[in-house]
This record gives sequence, structure tokens and C-alpha cells, in this order.
Amino acid sequence: MKKQLLIITTCLFTLFSINAQDKGDFEFGGHLGLNLANVSTIYGQDNLKSRVAFNVGALGEYYFSDRWGVKMKIIYDSKGWADGFITNEDTDVTVITDFKLNYITVPVMANWHFGSRRNWYLNFGPYAGFLINAEDSELEIDVKEAFNTTEFGLAYGIGYKFSLNEKSKLFVEYDGQSGLTDIFEENGGDSVISNRSSFNLGILFIL
Repeated sequence: MKKQLLIITTCLFTLFSINAQDKGDFEFGGHLGLNLANVSTIYGQDNLKSRVAFNVGALGEYYFSDRWGVKMKIIYDSKGWADGFITNEDTDVTVITDFKLNYITVPVMANWHFGSRRNWYLNFGPYAGFLINAEDSELEIDVKEAFNTTEFGLAYGIGYKFSLNEKSKLFVEYDGQSGLTDIFEENGGDSVISNRSSFNLGILFIL
């Protein structure tokens, strides 16, 4: 019985521990995530509901030390907002709809690893977003022409890594984006920026 408990304890310790990476190491992998997307004015006014969507991304990180690295992601990011309004030009009827804005976002972030085994990390840095398509959910009208094709903002997040073996890890993270530029092509009022929070699950491989 004692031997079995020792084996179980050793397995659990191996699963939930991680060895710190060294200078020059490189990790790559991918993640899937649940998005909560919204928009607001640059002054923080927010009267719209968040849209539930998803993201899928690939990432790589180069380590400058066991604590610091630079991380780059390429993400298919579904953003927008819920319960907006659009008018059917044929019937002149206004309906409530969700606006679906799909981007390729590219964050480049400093990544700080902390904890006794460097299994926690905190990242921050700029991102660029490139609009792929935009439409409403109710009438399925293409509204891409109303939006800027690029947006810029700040990316940030915190996460935790679980070691699977010497060459692979699982991770869970909170990943946020706050836009700095107006998403609309023409806007007569205050600038409207994009906001997105996501909860991701992913895997990493060590070169």
C-alpha cells in the first residue's frame, strides 16, 4: 500500500510540475479558446452586450532566460458585439442582431515566467488585427465596408503550464485584448474600440 501511494504521489508530482526553460530554448504550440467580445468608446462607455465566440491560435516563444521570453501568436479571432441594430434596406425594418467581426490578430509580447518552477507566466505587448470578414447574424448582410481593415491594441494575459513529459506541456490561460484604434471606417462620434477576453487551453512542444 505504501509503495502504491509513493507511485501515485510521484506521478502527480511529475504531472503538475515543470522544469524551467533556459536561455536559447524555443517553444511552439497552439490553443483553442472561448471569446467574450465587445466594443466601447475610447472613454470607456459600454452599453452593448458581449458576443460569445471562439479563437484558435498558433504560438511560439523564444527564451532569453529562465524568467523572460518573447512570445508571438497568430490567432483566428472572432470578435464583435451582441444585440446591435441593423436596418433592412428592402423593408426599412430595424432588427436586433449580433455583429460578427473575424480577424487574424498577431500579438508580440514579453513573457515573464514566475513561481518556484516558472510554471506561471504573465505576458503583455502590442497586437495588430487584420479584418477577414464582417456580417450581422440576423440578416447575414456583409458589412465589412463599414469597418477599418486593420486595428491595433494591447494584448495581455496570465497562464499556468502543466508538464506532460520533457518535451511537451499543457497550459491554461486568460488572454485579453484592448483596442486602441477606431474599428469603423467612418465615425462621426467618439472612436469605437474593440475589447476581447478569452479563456484558452493549449499544448506546447519544446525544441
